[in-house]
Amino acid sequence: MMIDLVQLRTFVAVAEEQHLTRAAERLHVSQSAASAHVRAVEECLDTQMFVRTNRNLELTRAGQLLLAKAKALLNEATLFTSFAREIHGKLEGHLIVGSTSDPTSSRIGEVIAALRCAHPLITVDLRARPSTGAQEGLKTGEFDIGLMLGRPTNAAFTYYQLTTIPFRVAGPAAWKEQIEGASWAELAALPWICPTDSSLAYSTMLKQLFDERGLELNTVARFDNAMLGRAMLEAGVGLMLMREEHVKHGLEKGFLVTSSIAYAEFPLFLAHATSRLNDPLVCAFLSAAVQAWPEMAVTPSHGAS
Repeated sequence: MMIDLVQLRTFVAVAEEQHLTRAAERLHVSQSAASAHVRAVEECLDTQMFVRTNRNLELTRAGQLLLAKAKALLNEATLFTSFAREIHGKLEGHLIVGSTSDPTSSRIGEVIAALRCAHPLITVDLRARPSTGAQEGLKTGEFDIGLMLGRPTNAAFTYYQLTTIPFRVAGPAAWKEQIEGASWAELAALPWICPTDSSLAYSTMLKQLFDERGLELNTVARFDNAMLGRAMLEAGVGLMLMREEHVKHGLEKGFLVTSSIAYAEFPLFLAHATSRLNDPLVCAFLSAAVQAWPEMAVTPSHGAS
C-alpha cells in the first residue's frame, strides 16, 4: 500500500490544525474522509502519528519528524507538476489562492483577469479567508498564494507588500455626540463589536489602539466576518474598527460617524512559500499581480513561525 499525495496533505493539515474537524473543513473533505486518510498514512508506515490530548490531536515524536519531510515532498510534487506542464510550451495548471473577503482593497479581480489574459490555460480557485487562515493555508499547502493583512513574520514565506490599508473607529450615527468628542477612555466604555479571533488583524490593531493605553473594550457582540460586523453597526449595536473605504461610504449615506482620534493602518501583503520562488505558476501569478500593483515590492520577514 502506497501513500498518495491527498493522504499526505491531510496528514499535514491535521498536524497544523491539531484537530480533525478543522483540518477537514480546511481541505473541503468530510471528517470521515480525513480520518481515513490519516489512518492510511499510519497503517502504511506502521507508525502512530497522533495522540489525543483533551480535544486536540498532537503529533507523536515520529509524527514530528515526518511532518517536515511531508511538507517538503508536497512542495516538490507541486513543482514537478508545474515544470512538467511548462515543458509543453504553454503554461497550464491550477492555482488555489486564499484572500481576504474584501476584493476592492486587494484588487484580486484585476490580478486574476491579468493572469487569465496572459495564461488562459491556468485556472484559479479563489477562497475567502481571514489573514490567519490564509497563512495557515500556505503552511499546509492548501493555498499556493495568500493575500493577507498583517506583518511579515514567517521566515518560510516570501512577502510582497501591495499597499497600506487605513482603518477608522466608527459607530452608529445616532451616537454622534458621544463618539465625535469622546476621549480614549470614553470610546472604550461604549458598546463594541469585536472580532471573535484574537489573532485577526482587526484584533491586533484594536490592541495597539486601546491595550497600550491600559483600556479594555466594552465588547457586546463579536463577528468572524467584517461584513457581519458592519451589519451590526448599521443596526446600532456598537462601534467597530472599519476600513476607511467603508467608512467613507457610511459617512456619505449618513448611517455612521467616526472618532477624530482613533485610527490605524495595516499593510496588505501577497505571500507564497519561499520554496516555490521559481515555480512557474507562482511566477505567472506574481507577474499578473505587478500589473495590478506596479509598486509591489518584496518585504523581508521579521521572524519565524
